[in-house]
Amino acid sequence: MTALDAAQQPQDARHLHWSTRTVFLINGLGMSAWAPLVPFARDRLHLSGSMLGALLLCLGIGSLAAMPVTGKLVARFGCKRVMLCSTALVLAMLPLLATSHHTLLMALTLMLFGAGLGTLDVAMNYQAVEVEKAARRPMMSGFHAFFSLGGILGAGTVSLLMSASLSPLAAVGVVMLVMVLLLLRSQPGMMTTRLHQPDQPWLVRPRGWVAFLGLLCFILFLAEGAVLDWGALLLLQSPEMTPSLAGLGYAVFSVAMTLGRFTGDKIIQRCGRYPVMLGGALAAAAGMTLAVLIPWPLMALLAFLLVGFGLANTVPMLFNAAGNQHDMPSNLAISAMTTLGYAGILSGPALIGLISQWISLSGAFLLIALLLLAVAASARLVAR
Repeated sequence: MTALDAAQQPQDARHLHWSTRTVFLINGLGMSAWAPLVPFARDRLHLSGSMLGALLLCLGIGSLAAMPVTGKLVARFGCKRVMLCSTALVLAMLPLLATSHHTLLMALTLMLFGAGLGTLDVAMNYQAVEVEKAARRPMMSGFHAFFSLGGILGAGTVSLLMSASLSPLAAVGVVMLVMVLLLLRSQPGMMTTRLHQPDQPWLVRPRGWVAFLGLLCFILFLAEGAVLDWGALLLLQSPEMTPSLAGLGYAVFSVAMTLGRFTGDKIIQRCGRYPVMLGGALAAAAGMTLAVLIPWPLMALLAFLLVGFGLANTVPMLFNAAGNQHDMPSNLAISAMTTLGYAGILSGPALIGLISQWISLSGAFLLIALLLLAVAASARLVAR
């Protein structure tokens, strides 16, 4: 049964829609539950800053290794099996992330954790594309909104529970229980369709239009990574900015992105994909520029709010474009584009650090603003 067949029945369509939203929520919960554990892992393993950086890189390596082959896995086994197995892998790794006392074990655990997250990311986006096609209306932004919501809830829950004197393992255990319950509730609506395409390669190289979409995705994820890793330092360049206020930059950005995605589908349906893609990229570029040029703390935070709203719906629309192009099978296209996009957020901190040494951190953010203008110039092509 394909997503289109299921969507012909209203009850089945609702199952598909809510199951897809729930899987996005699960992925956000699992990914963000790790963030509050990082300081505890550093202290438990007695890591220096450079050693911690190398260890954190293992998560990205695991994801980048798994993403290119997930398209083939989806074709061979169907979304349901891939999403269930990858979520099980994430759940199995979380207790080890909270308790491991050996650096090599932690490195291996992070690689497997990243592989589970990366595999789940590709599979859920493929299902989302198919569900959106069947519904014949914009839905992708809403799906990604649940991922963003999961990110806020996962990190917030673990942090609050640990601040209430729960151990890292107990705090993570609460999030894991929620993830399991959500998984059990959502699995009846997961797509089981196999594509029966034995000639598809395991490792896929993006080509044609997909390579271009991947480049745009790289830029957008690079911008998101810049706010995550360097935003507070950029804000602290203003003499009037305090460290506690600068830390709000990413929080403001995340809330804006989540709200923007929850309203994105209706806006796209009303205004069309081209205006939303164009306006989003321009808003993000303007926000990056204002954050650099205007030193007032409140205005700088508002600039990050603008970046969040601007980026909210651009990435979901790229997934829609990848799923509807004809240069490559959609499962392979989404796998390839996700890999390129994730490479942007993974390599972003290092690239920005290098650029800031050559020019300045402000110059690096202005360069990203120029790249976002290039995304805006491509808006009509993406929305075609």
